[in-house]
Amino acid sequence: MILKIVKYPEPVLQQPGEPVTEFNDELRKLVADMFETTYASQGIGLAAPQVGVSKRVTVIDLSMGKDPAQKLVLINPEIILREGRQYEEEGCLSFPEIREKVPRAATVRIRAQNLEEKWFEMDGDELLARAFQHEIDHLDGMLFIFRMSALKRDMVLRHIRKMQREGTW
Repeated sequence: MILKIVKYPEPVLQQPGEPVTEFNDELRKLVADMFETTYASQGIGLAAPQVGVSKRVTVIDLSMGKDPAQKLVLINPEIILREGRQYEEEGCLSFPEIREKVPRAATVRIRAQNLEEKWFEMDGDELLARAFQHEIDHLDGMLFIFRMSALKRDMVLRHIRKMQREGTW
């Protein structure tokens, strides 16, 4: 089922997600629906708060559904190592049509649980590193606009307010 993606300034987007403690059919359904929603939105990742669920769950698929082996489910993830620096453009499904460059670590190692409750570690660089950081930020209540320079963030927020007044946001 395709879920509704909430947009900024929806409060759930700026609240830390609750840790997942129950690994059950409800969680598996949420993950499946999140993948379906990601693909329908032509995204590469989605965090549970973006669909109004304040849980530490995110899905990532850099292949956008073309390669099932690239589907990643991260439950209760955390970044345990950051190295280097990259400054690339990002977008966010909760900020449609807004894309800006933000600084991120070039390489990260994450620790997370899978749907079977098992802990694992995984390294990512370049786009995968950005996706890990972006989605885990969502689970911490941090939005990518707060990684932008103050000037760019102000411009984006003014643009959003204008679209809200026009009824297009």
